[in-house]
Amino acid sequence: MNIALWIIAAVLGTACLAGGVLKLSRPTEKLAAAGLAWAEDLGTGPVKSLGVLEVLVGVGLILPAALDIAPVLVPLAAVGLMLLMGGAAVLHIRRHEPQAIVVSTVLLVVAGVVVWGRFGPYAF
Repeated sequence: MNIALWIIAAVLGTACLAGGVLKLSRPTEKLAAAGLAWAEDLGTGPVKSLGVLEVLVGVGLILPAALDIAPVLVPLAAVGLMLLMGGAAVLHIRRHEPQAIVVSTVLLVVAGVVVWGRFGPYAF
């Protein structure tokens, strides 16, 4: 199970890093044109803030455990991801975007598995 948690955290971390870098590197208009229509509704500031938070979560899911420096940050980063994905699910529910709701909910549940595993029976 420990290896599975490592893999799950690495995949989540990579996804968060990719999403965060995408939000930070592209203008809001290009994000909206690429299918993230909600980005235009929120505006540039909140989208860039979400990008920063996603990068921090991605780093927090991978580096602390890999470097064995404060590995308790991994489940805390997963809690942060759960909060982000909970907010994303609410946003997509309000916008009636069922596919995005499913993605956000799946990421929330998978992050919950990391939290449960690392705070519970498989702590570092």
